Amino acid sequence: MAGLIGVGLYFLPSLLAAARHTHNTTGIFLFNLFLGWTGIGWVIALLMAICSSPCYYHPYWHYPPPPRRW
Repeated sequence: MAGLIGVGLYFLPSLLAAARHTHNTTGIFLFNLFLGWTGIGWVIALLMAICSSPCYYHPYWHYPPPPRRW
């Protein structure tokens, strides 16, 4: 049980980024995975997860609706 809590705390920045739907969730995960053990890397990943803006998806942002034909 303690190991599961430890892994959850270690990946807390990645979990926050995924929950907030940030645009760089994969980058935060990789940064956390490889540099989180240093402590300062974990703090940087946490700040990246908190300060990143959420990425909202709307299907019509990339593909506008077709024009109306009268």
